[in-house]
Amino acid sequence: MSTDSAAAEQIAMRGLVGAVSENLGKPLPQVWERAFWSVPRHRFLPERVWVGDRLEPCDRTAAHETWLRWAYEDEPVITQVNDGQDVGDDDRWPSCSASAPSIVFRMLDMLDVSDGQKVFEVGTGTGWNAALLAHRVGAENVTTIEVDPALAAQAASNLKNVGLEPAVVTGDGAAGHPHGGPYHRIIATCSVRKVPTAWLRQAAPGGVILTPWETPWLCYGLLRLVVDGEGSASGWFHPHSAFMLMRSQRTNLRIFRDVVRDEHVPDESVTTLSPWAVTGDDWAAQFAIGLQTRDVWRAWHDDPDVEGVASRLWLATTDATSWAAVDWDGQDDERFTVWQYGPRRLWNEVEAAHAWWREAGSPGPGRFGLTVSPDGTHTPWLDRPDHEVPATG
Repeated sequence: MSTDSAAAEQIAMRGLVGAVSENLGKPLPQVWERAFWSVPRHRFLPERVWVGDRLEPCDRTAAHETWLRWAYEDEPVITQVNDGQDVGDDDRWPSCSASAPSIVFRMLDMLDVSDGQKVFEVGTGTGWNAALLAHRVGAENVTTIEVDPALAAQAASNLKNVGLEPAVVTGDGAAGHPHGGPYHRIIATCSVRKVPTAWLRQAAPGGVILTPWETPWLCYGLLRLVVDGEGSASGWFHPHSAFMLMRSQRTNLRIFRDVVRDEHVPDESVTTLSPWAVTGDDWAAQFAIGLQTRDVWRAWHDDPDVEGVASRLWLATTDATSWAAVDWDGQDDERFTVWQYGPRRLWNEVEAAHAWWREAGSPGPGRFGLTVSPDGTHTPWLDRPDHEVPATG
């Protein structure tokens, strides 16, 4: 490595420490800052990353300065597209990323790990998060699992190159890895719609499970659970995160391919609830609606080829048996046409969920919690475990 390159890396790393501290609202804890300097982030990024809204490839050798700048921005960096398959330039979608460093350290701080504790990480990715944990508690106490064999192999190599060799396992993180347990801390770097019961079984009593959260309605938030001695876990949601969904929980649904059929004859009605009130910038409203509707997803269709319709909001269940559409004519912002088909009236459910949220005082994600029972039952609640959030469907 040239002197100029080493100096550039040091400058970039110092800048990132400052950015992370600013985003955390406090100095980066010394224990994590020491880990940061010991396992530099750029040592874990692949030669090619994908950047920007169009996921343009950026190669380390061809554009080193740009590549290094992305390595030390407080932003996520896409490290794999399309599950590693070759695709055309116009058909890329992200399948693995190096998370923004500020959320990495926010989650590590929330994990509240102590010396000697056993930690299980779901979603090895590049291996950087596992390296930080291994530096903190010792590599012998860290087990990390990755579903993608190629990513797992590269992460293991990255870790070995910085002198750390935690257990790197290839497999579905939803099944956990009982051989290394029981674990005092379980942390996921992918979002889940259901907390796997294997995590509860493999956690030590009093252990912490920290995972990004998602509903089909909205990918948003963190969930921190504490496991009791009877196989259940309960805890609070926290805002400000969005992660890729665990691969084994993905749903690949499209409105016209999987849901709507030519023979469907929907019922027509009118609503005064704006579709943007439940899909716009009000993350609190969307979070609450997602907790209540639970299996309802949505998609916008701008400028559909339908006379008198400027925008259409589609809703559907994840089993593709019910759907709804809410139309805006481009002029009237107070009345919207609703079409609904199937055994459930999805827009009615969304209206009821939004009304419940408003009557509850429009609470944000931090007032909600979740209890997971040993049989996998998920019970969301508001403010306290005995104040359950109603399910609409």
